[in-house]
Amino acid sequence: MTQSLTIDVVSDVACPWCAIGLSSLQLALSRLGDAVDAQIVMHPFELNPQMGPEGQAIVDYLGKKYGRTPEQIAESQAMIRERGASVGFAFGPRTHVYNTFDAHRLLHWAGIEGKQLPLKMALLRAYHSEGKDPSNHEVLVEAAQSVGLDAEAARDVLRNGDYADAVRSEERKYQELGVNSVPSIIFNQQYLVTGGQPVESFEQVIQQILAEAA
Repeated sequence: MTQSLTIDVVSDVACPWCAIGLSSLQLALSRLGDAVDAQIVMHPFELNPQMGPEGQAIVDYLGKKYGRTPEQIAESQAMIRERGASVGFAFGPRTHVYNTFDAHRLLHWAGIEGKQLPLKMALLRAYHSEGKDPSNHEVLVEAAQSVGLDAEAARDVLRNGDYADAVRSEERKYQELGVNSVPSIIFNQQYLVTGGQPVESFEQVIQQILAEAA
């Protein structure tokens, strides 16, 4: 018997662990096959809400924010590449950190159009795999077009500032609920799992939730 499952994913395009966690979650769902009918909804979180349009070099950003040396940053990125590869997500060279507010606005629109998850994955790949700037409107439009969304409609959303209030409202909502790190993944509005968990962990959690619901 197929059981329904609602999965709310609070995350940021700028977050490498969000790419790992979302890839891992989707692998777990594919392993469960027809046992679960999952509806995944993306929600915005900005790691760098004050970031200017020019972005900032990753080494400077992580050094200032976490006190890490360039060597520690290189080690961390190597570990992230390894974890990504284990769930089928390829990390490439990323030199800068960028503002992601416009990406979240476009993702809100993509949710209305029924293409939110594909666009999220396309944006994660554009930034983390290809090193593109996710604040650049042409990069965003290209990602939208790659998943079957209308390029001109996407350009209009970005140019007109559409859904800015909706995104800020959702950000406040999850901050008030206590979400302060990403990815935060909420199953059936009851069970919270944080971080880029292994596939087996997600699979186990989902099976347990389904068993309780049954």
